[in-house]
Formats: sequence, C-alpha cells, structure tokens
Amino acid sequence: MRIPAHSVCTAIRDDIVAGVHERGSRLTEEVLARRYGVSRVPVREALRTLEAEGFVVTRRHAGACVAEPTDQEAADLLEMRLLLEPLGAARAAQRRTEAHLKVLRGLVRLGQERARLGNSDDLRALDGWFHETLAQACGSHPLTSALTQLRHKIAWMYTVESPASPPESWAEHGAIVDAVARGDSERARAVTALHTERATLAHRPRSAADRARQAQHAVNTAGLRN
Repeated sequence: MRIPAHSVCTAIRDDIVAGVHERGSRLTEEVLARRYGVSRVPVREALRTLEAEGFVVTRRHAGACVAEPTDQEAADLLEMRLLLEPLGAARAAQRRTEAHLKVLRGLVRLGQERARLGNSDDLRALDGWFHETLAQACGSHPLTSALTQLRHKIAWMYTVESPASPPESWAEHGAIVDAVARGDSERARAVTALHTERATLAHRPRSAADRARQAQHAVNTAGLRN
C-alpha cells in the first residue's frame, strides 16, 4: 500500500518541531525513506511541501536541510498570530457549525475541569485541540491553513510556560465559545485578541537545551506513534 505524501509530510514536520531533525541538519531522501518506511517518492513530495511551509530549505551542494529561523522571524510569528487568531474567531462566529460548537464546548468543559485539578500536561494538549477546532470553524481553508502553520512553527521555535492562572485562561476559552455560539463576531474577535495577547507573554525562545530535551522525549516516545 502506498503511503500518501501528506502522511509522510506530517511525520517529518512533527519530528522537525520535536527537534528529532535538528536545525540546519541535512534531510536526505534515502535516510528519511528508511526512517518512515516509505519509498523516496513521497519523501521527495513531502520535502517540497515543507520547503514551501518554511520548515526546510534547499542549499547548494547540501540539498534539503532543516531551516534555521532567525530571532526576527520567530518574533514575526507571534505578531502574525496576534492578527490572525482574532480574525479566525470572528469568522468562526459567522460560519461555525453545530458540530464545531459541540467539540469546542466539550473541550472547554474538560479544560476547566483539568485546570481545577492542576494537570498541566492535559491542559497543553486540550489548548492545542481547542485552537485547532476554532481554526477549522472559521470556514476558510486559507485562514485555517495559515493558523495551523503558525501553531506548528511557534511550537518549533518557542517554549510555552504554563499560565499563571489556568482557571482564568480556560474562562477566556469559554468566553470565546460563548461569543462564537451567539454569532457575535466582534465580541469573538475582542476576547480572542485579549486571550492571544496574554498567551504570547508565556512564550520564550526555545534554547538549545530545550530542543535537546524535546528531541530526547520525542525519540523515547516514537514507538507509541508507530
């Protein structure tokens, strides 16, 4: 069975974000094909996609390599999110489906419950699912894709500290969903802007030590994915 290129692309991207493939390191088709158990064709297609997304660069005499973003490029990502997250929430208020609302409300309930219990690992995963669902609810493929790429790149470049007050953070998630459910695009935009500004303060550039720890964790848990 031929594994589609988008699945290979997802696997390589996840490993880049996790630090398994270090910044600046070469990405040879043969080695990647062996690692992911595929032929070189989907690997080649995946590398083209990842280059378009900014995770991979092609260098003369070296071929495909993991990109090495600058501090300014990393800072720009957070600024872009400050602009796009509120826009996505405003569009979601206009275009969301009942299925989207059901998932968002369920995530808020779980998030508020876990926040009371202080389970930070669960909260981090729930927060990612919440914002992914909110992006999908905006009803715009280009906007959803842009928000998804931003989340991947920010996770690659930054370490995120736990919120000072998880219950307050999840109360903000709840306010976003309430505005989206009412179809109030301006309220959805405003509360999401406030939430995103506060969340941005918890980001710090990922150090080499951070990347090494994350890569080791990814290697230790790789069997779970496979």
